[in-house]
Amino acid sequence: MTNTPDSAQRTHNVVVIKGDGIGPELVDASLVVLDAVQQRTGGFKLAIDFRDGGAELYKRAGHNLAPETLEAIKQADATMKGPVGLPEVRFPDGTEAGVLGGVLRMGLDTYANDRPIRLLPGVNAPIKAEPGEIDYIIVRENTEGMYLARGKGIGTDDAVADTMLITRKGTERIVRHAFEIASARNGAPSDGVRRVTCVDKSNVLASMAFFRRVFDEIADQYPDIEREYLYSDAAAQALVMQPQHFDVLVMENFLGDMLSDLGGGTIGGVGLCPSGNIGDTHAYFEPIHGSAPSIAGQDKANPTSQILTLALMLDHLGERAAGDAIRSAVSRSLETGTVKLNELGQPVDGTHKAAEAIAAAVSAG
Repeated sequence: MTNTPDSAQRTHNVVVIKGDGIGPELVDASLVVLDAVQQRTGGFKLAIDFRDGGAELYKRAGHNLAPETLEAIKQADATMKGPVGLPEVRFPDGTEAGVLGGVLRMGLDTYANDRPIRLLPGVNAPIKAEPGEIDYIIVRENTEGMYLARGKGIGTDDAVADTMLITRKGTERIVRHAFEIASARNGAPSDGVRRVTCVDKSNVLASMAFFRRVFDEIADQYPDIEREYLYSDAAAQALVMQPQHFDVLVMENFLGDMLSDLGGGTIGGVGLCPSGNIGDTHAYFEPIHGSAPSIAGQDKANPTSQILTLALMLDHLGERAAGDAIRSAVSRSLETGTVKLNELGQPVDGTHKAAEAIAAAVSAG
């Protein structure tokens, strides 16, 4: 495709936070691919505002995100961040000080955490499935549930309590979001049926029985989409034994955190998994995994999650052709072996060369 003159390019203002541990390596890798896709597709450019955030910032400044950075994020068209947090950097209550989920999800009201789980070609997955046979999205409620208790636990030396809160407003909007996603998809790989699976523990917890009740109210508004229900423990088994059945799954915050990592394990590791945090007015994008400080700076990290995160952000910005070009390049690179992963899910030739290979695949089209 012929590049568009700069004067006619669409410009998207984006904040980028490189993060901690392997975060800077992954973000740099994704920017190599961004340059390639901007050169190839033309028509747009990202005006990037680099900002600090995470555990290293907390160590230096006593906060993990500056107020002016949060304001810049609110003014931006989107934000992309690398993994943040370091295990040893903690608040006085023992929780991690470097993670930004509570700051960004609550501060931006990005109530939906969309986590695509897709088996790619060329990946030695630990379960029996062919590429494309696992292709579903976990929609994780992002602003309430068990994690609303972040920093608010109460207790003594003998006991501590965290409170889970599920509201009608929060449940209505996350369930509606899940059904809207299903409306735009092609259905589950096994049968082509558009379906939304409600995952809960409503047989035990009144809050989750409430979640299911509200789910049903919203589901009634989407008669063309199948609804179903699974308890969370049964869902953990089903995501391993029959992942081809699933299209979209919606669930409470804590359950979504756990089950999306389980899903990542079935497709070759969370190093292949992007995510988007979506609200009505703001959005930010990140891999689902942590900062892996034990391999930081060693050129071992798999950049695929961050590169696919970039593709999700481009979709959100209306640059779907660019997002598709990146996803196609990732798939071709893995399928042809120009990017090979070892038994740990790490690129055999290193982070930087993997990014260069994917960028070359983008350029080749």
